[in-house]
Amino acid sequence: MGNAVRGAIAFIPSERCQRFLVGDLKEMPLDRTLDLSGRQLRRLPAVACVFHELVKLYLSDNHLSSLPLELQGLRKLQLLALDFNCFEEFPPAICGLPQLNILYLGNNRLHHLPRELKELKELNTLWLETNCFTDFPQVVCELTNLKTLHLGYNLIRSLPDELRRLEELRSVWLAGNQLTDFPPVLMEMPFLAVIDVDRNKIRQFPSLSHMQGLKLVIYDHNPCINAPAVGEGVRRVGRWADSPDDEKEEDGTKVVSEAPPEEGEVCSLPELMAPV
Repeated sequence: MGNAVRGAIAFIPSERCQRFLVGDLKEMPLDRTLDLSGRQLRRLPAVACVFHELVKLYLSDNHLSSLPLELQGLRKLQLLALDFNCFEEFPPAICGLPQLNILYLGNNRLHHLPRELKELKELNTLWLETNCFTDFPQVVCELTNLKTLHLGYNLIRSLPDELRRLEELRSVWLAGNQLTDFPPVLMEMPFLAVIDVDRNKIRQFPSLSHMQGLKLVIYDHNPCINAPAVGEGVRRVGRWADSPDDEKEEDGTKVVSEAPPEEGEVCSLPELMAPV
């Protein structure tokens, strides 16, 4: 009943009704963190934009589809969580947050990112999983401080060569897309520590043994005929993950003695939990 009442009140724009949803916020929290997740919000309360010293703002699990330009007044904001909302367009106000380094926008309806996103010079973590991207958003290649990129569960078929510019990138999560080949550009990024291509359509993997920074590669649930060869100490999650790389083809991939899987068959090992 509580959620039903909140959902109805969310349509009423009066300040009194907004206070019912977010509480009577008159002073900025001492820890400079404001959590308004799961409040049935359909618009950002004005009070959230007046706390100019705010560092973290959580707005997950609401019904937001836009943000006011007044959000740009939060010049010291470092973390913004907007996952599980109703965004179909990237809110322009986000691009005016100069200190932002962590942005969660997963589980929305985004299909495009604006060129202005490149203005977020401090951004190092970007989560865009479970959206509607059919092409890799090219502007991401201009986020030179990016360390973690999550684009899982979209409809992406390939990665651009420009991705190699991201020399700070350490983990890339691409599970649940439409990749039919292992992206060649990833083999030119030896500093990567984590590669996740689980639940794609990749049939053959190249050798990754030259990638000295690699610690984990997840390739499960692909119709693959081989496992990627990796260096010593690298963990693999997928079919033949526990098999030694003692039989090699000339290209370094593992020799498979059994018949390849039928069309539609996937590698079947337990799933690894998503990054926290």
